[in-house]
Amino acid sequence: MNFEDEKDYIMRIIKETVRLLFSLMLGKNYVSVEQEMENKYEVSGMTLDDLLSMADGGKINEAENILLDGIDYSNKNEVAAAALFYQHLSEMEEELLEENHYSKEEVLDGVKQLVEDAGYGNLSGIVE
Repeated sequence: MNFEDEKDYIMRIIKETVRLLFSLMLGKNYVSVEQEMENKYEVSGMTLDDLLSMADGGKINEAENILLDGIDYSNKNEVAAAALFYQHLSEMEEELLEENHYSKEEVLDGVKQLVEDAGYGNLSGIVE
């Protein structure tokens, strides 16, 4: 498996995990999580759009810290926002992630931790 294939594989794992997480949390079969981006999610007093803007502006670690410091794992909307955040990061160019001291592997680790902390540890085998 070459480097590009590995990045694509990681992105597919993240997208599939997010889709499954949405299906389990919300009791619906989600074919496309992209539609969920239209909803207004909020975590730690910030909207998902604000967190994504921070990440796009190079403040990936800061946005992730805000997200994880204030998330209520019993609130499905906040878990959904975190899942969408990680999905967004997985779609970013590797160069942008690296410039901001982040990687696709860290995105995958974040999704794994989210799944565990949200109480869906049974999904963690999929993410491995």
